[in-house]
Amino acid sequence: MRAKGIGPGFAIWLTGLPSSGKTVIAQALSRLLLERGISVQILDSDDLRKRFTPNPTYSPEERDWFYEVITFLAGLLTDNGVNVVIAATAPRRAYREGARSRIKRFAEVHIDCPKEVCRKRDPKGLWKQAERGEIATLPGSGEPYEPPLSPEVRVDTADLSIEDAAQHVLRNLERQGLFYPEIES
Repeated sequence: MRAKGIGPGFAIWLTGLPSSGKTVIAQALSRLLLERGISVQILDSDDLRKRFTPNPTYSPEERDWFYEVITFLAGLLTDNGVNVVIAATAPRRAYREGARSRIKRFAEVHIDCPKEVCRKRDPKGLWKQAERGEIATLPGSGEPYEPPLSPEVRVDTADLSIEDAAQHVLRNLERQGLFYPEIES
């Protein structure tokens, strides 16, 4: 038997370089899921940083703490039946693996996009600031980004529209059964 919204919620972690499309795909994915009667809470790292670290240093210690907080929040929400889409670079695999080990229904989605395309998009001007030496810890520039080794879904956003990328993620996760878990009798 399949049922919606029974048991723990799911978490989808969208990871990728800055300006790869994580936030806009999270928003599009949220709309598509809602059309199917599945509501989600988006945890966007930009929004969370403004609240938790208004003057971020992006030090390794601060990053470790920040991604632990995201994992904790996502875990609390999913434990209580709330579905979550996380839009956060999480440059180290260990951050995402920590979430995977904490959250029962978890999927990692690699928003794969070449650095050159991310630099051209750059809606917040982060890549330009990194090039001028104003940001030393931008993942993919001054800080390494560790792409997932075995994500549940990989989507190349260099040539796809936001809607097509979100549809790709949805179709693949739907096939994998993330949204409608089997209910034990």
